[in-house]
Amino acid sequence: MKEQPPATFTTSQSVDIIDVIRKLRNDLIKDFLDERNLIVYLSEQFRVMELSAIKIEFIKRDLKNLLIAPVDINWYKAIIDDYHTTGSASLSEGNEKLFYKEIETVLRNYIY
Repeated sequence: MKEQPPATFTTSQSVDIIDVIRKLRNDLIKDFLDERNLIVYLSEQFRVMELSAIKIEFIKRDLKNLLIAPVDINWYKAIIDDYHTTGSASLSEGNEKLFYKEIETVLRNYIY
């Protein structure tokens, strides 16, 4: 996947943190909807070298559903709380794992 540049936002920028999270999450999902990226990620992270075309289509269907789903406030609570207490949130250093874990919940349904 392409590296996301660090994103830091402050309250003075009047940025809605939920919108920021949604955009970052959806950008990552769109990367995974490219079958080449999906296959590379599965092989590197899960050592899955082969996946049937049907499973790939099911994964892509579930990712598209995730794309239109609202942001799970509980899932991203750490980022939201950090933003509300400090007035800024760095969304790349350590927090990017939350975005990947959410996508991996979809992937795990079809690789095991």
